Amino acid sequence: HLQASGGGLVQAGNSLELSCAVSRFTFENYDIGWFRQAPEKMREGVACLSRSDGDTIYADSVKGRFTISGDNASNTVNLRMTSLKPEDTAIYYCAAIAWGAIAKQCKGPGYGMHYWGKGTQVTVSS
Repeated sequence: HLQASGGGLVQAGNSLELSCAVSRFTFENYDIGWFRQAPEKMREGVACLSRSDGDTIYADSVKGRFTISGDNASNTVNLRMTSLKPEDTAIYYCAAIAWGAIAKQCKGPGYGMHYWGKGTQVTVSS
């Protein structure tokens, strides 16, 4: 259902863009979000796109640095990450949930998300 890509190793202060490829059906009928899990830490919501109302939701730690967007032409939900910090190091996952239900999930570990893609590793060196 969901295929995440774009992770890698970057230096602090640099940028990286992640992409989550989904089916057309999923893109049109599900809300998509990005979550991350750092070593020995709980998974957390990073940025989410509510397709039902067009809202974007961000964790406080990434506001102003990360931007989530949907690409209708390619059925992808992208996460543009700028001014990366070492504390952004984590495995990043994209996940989907039925329309209108992502806001609450995005503020936590996303246990209620319906579908998950395999993660992509992001490592930020200092």
